[in-house]
Amino acid sequence: MPADVDAPDKVLYGLTFRQLAILAVAAMAFYGMWRVLHHVVPVQVLVGAAVLCGGLVFGVAVGRRDGLPLDVWLLAALRHAHSPRALSTTDTTSTTPEWVRAPKSAVMLPAPLTLPADAIDDAGEIRLDAGRAAMVATTSVNLALRTADEQAALVDTFGRWLNSLSTPTQIVVSAQPVDLHSAARALCEAVEDLPHPALAGAASDHARFLDDLAQRRDPLRRQVLIVTRTSPGERGQHAARRRAEDTARTLSGLGVTSRALDGAAVTAAIAAAADPYRSPRPGGLAAPDTVITSPTPYQRPRPGRSRQT
Repeated sequence: MPADVDAPDKVLYGLTFRQLAILAVAAMAFYGMWRVLHHVVPVQVLVGAAVLCGGLVFGVAVGRRDGLPLDVWLLAALRHAHSPRALSTTDTTSTTPEWVRAPKSAVMLPAPLTLPADAIDDAGEIRLDAGRAAMVATTSVNLALRTADEQAALVDTFGRWLNSLSTPTQIVVSAQPVDLHSAARALCEAVEDLPHPALAGAASDHARFLDDLAQRRDPLRRQVLIVTRTSPGERGQHAARRRAEDTARTLSGLGVTSRALDGAAVTAAIAAAADPYRSPRPGGLAAPDTVITSPTPYQRPRPGRSRQT
């Protein structure tokens, strides 16, 4: 079985149907231009233009960029160039936002932001357009440290879990930076509360080691997330949560630590996936329906006036 099962089939001369269609359309266009212009334009000019344009079309048909066919890559670049640079959760097609001072025809308004998920409940279930999803966080396994029999057992267990899947499942493996400066700072603050001088000295040495490691290296931690979804006809309010718990229970046979994430952990994982290089906000993120208030600013007494008690 070939490694790339999604590779398109070769139809003729090592070219796919899409590539042959591009070349055929270009050939028909060149032939039509020849029939129209060969009485007006010199033949040498038409032949030179046909060779140049034909080379460009052939390069677009068979070329690749960033793992994509060149024609698909050019269409994506064209859509990106004409797409809005800002997205908004409010409807900006009918009314102009208050912060837009220029006329609507002179400024590109934000486009509506459409997300596949619209809510995350406290249990960690993500509400989608066609069902629900849940997320499982797990650690990784180092097969190089296992014997041949243990490797075969682990691969067999993982294969049984893959064969048991009946709904779309996504496995996301990412590397995120680790803030060792904060850990070293916390150790330095806890040194004074330690009961024994030897323990305080060891904690100080470890804090200096963490600080030095953060300056000399770029420490990363590996995060493995598994997103399970429910089938369209599956009933039950917590079906996605049950699937996540079953996945965590099955993967525990691999010797990894796995758990189904709750609402706050799912929100933090999605936020970290959108911006992995920003440290998590203290206190977590507010829910979409939470009213955010700020404390009343302190007003200093005006000079020249005394407050009577």
